[in-house]
Amino acid sequence: MAMTHDPESSPPPSPSADALRRAPYPLRGRTALVTGASRRGGIGYAVARRLAAYGASMYLHHHVPHDARQPWGADPGGPEAVAAGVWEVAVPGAIVTHGPADLADPEAPARLVGAAADALGGRVDILVANHALSGGDGTLDTIDAAMLDAHWAIDTRSVILLAQAYARHRTPEQPGGRIVMMTSGQDQGGGMPGEVAYGLAKGALASATRTLATTFAPLGVTVNTVNPGPVDTGYAVGELREWVARRFPGGAWGAPDDPARLIAWLATDEAAWITGEVINSAGGFQH
Repeated sequence: MAMTHDPESSPPPSPSADALRRAPYPLRGRTALVTGASRRGGIGYAVARRLAAYGASMYLHHHVPHDARQPWGADPGGPEAVAAGVWEVAVPGAIVTHGPADLADPEAPARLVGAAADALGGRVDILVANHALSGGDGTLDTIDAAMLDAHWAIDTRSVILLAQAYARHRTPEQPGGRIVMMTSGQDQGGGMPGEVAYGLAKGALASATRTLATTFAPLGVTVNTVNPGPVDTGYAVGELREWVARRFPGGAWGAPDDPARLIAWLATDEAAWITGEVINSAGGFQH
């Protein structure tokens, strides 16, 4: 029987050799806003350094009063030291700047995206919503309406409003649109019974990931959420630190750069086919 060739059934051509080779600076020419980048020991700082090392220009958001209230305290060098640490790995010609915002204010997300776009040449390509409220939480017996409202406002509402403002600054012609949100493994193992308000707020982001991905698809923007697992950012000491370490197969905590590598890769063109996903990057942590 004679065989005929059907052009419509042919597989797409394989990528060229040049297309398969990795660019040394895959984010050169892109711009990024990273929230919650206020301490050199935090995940936001590690993410910003990775994005800058990949070639992106950066706007770093910080809210120093939040860190100052925590047991670990604010960065002793302040936002300037954080920005300097990002600047030292940036590529020539890139911009690294920073600014404050209290994202509990419902008007702050739009102002922040606007400030970042103004500082970065008129646009924001990559949004990494890393900020979160620490403390002010408890078990079901101890939480109250104020705790629930505070975590909702900062951990959930502000992220959705950041995404809204981001969308209003973009056109479908802009390349490399990326949104990465952060969750905390509240859907893993036994959940987070000691941090009900935080767990609920972060769980809402995980649930919203697919909806936002569908919403942003016409703009050529991917939306994903990363659960970094327990990361050593200075918040755990003593017995808690040892207990958590024992639950990793290797017996050691994750470092801030562990989730940062994943997040930076999600920002590249290599990850253009990944959207609407909640990705666990927890080093095999056993809940």
